Amino acid sequence: MIVIETQRLLLKKLENSDAIFIKKLVNDPDWIRFIGERNIHTEDDARAYLEKGPLKSYALNGFGLYKVSTRVQNIAVGICGLIKRDELDDVDIGYALLRDFRGKGYAIEAARAVLKFGHQKLGLRRIVAITTADNERSGRLLAKAGLHFEKMIKLNDDQTENKLFAIEFGS
Repeated sequence: MIVIETQRLLLKKLENSDAIFIKKLVNDPDWIRFIGERNIHTEDDARAYLEKGPLKSYALNGFGLYKVSTRVQNIAVGICGLIKRDELDDVDIGYALLRDFRGKGYAIEAARAVLKFGHQKLGLRRIVAITTADNERSGRLLAKAGLHFEKMIKLNDDQTENKLFAIEFGS
């Protein structure tokens, strides 16, 4: 099901049939470095991740992470969407692209579309984003999308500080 369309991309709800794609994405070295090891090594692990994460979020929140695909060839390039974490007051935007599709403007195009969707369709007044302290590339992308660095935070019992970015929308 297509949720958002841009000039070059389609953002669709993830499905159990996306397990192979998810397994590849979450085992990318940059995912592991900047997002974290998810211990997803089989298709069954990936399906469990989908069910406990994006699919559950669609049911509970009406939004979640979406599969980002090219419009022309319908090639899955990554994920982008909104997440509601218990430890944050605000909804946050998350994204990750497969290595072969980075540097082509897909991440910023998807992020801007998701922010617009969050504000215009979901009525969100504020959206945040979290990056590791050393993820400068994501920080630059978030700044291009209109978010600004707000402060350093710790999530849960993690002793690592992360950067919190935010955007606030007018009425």
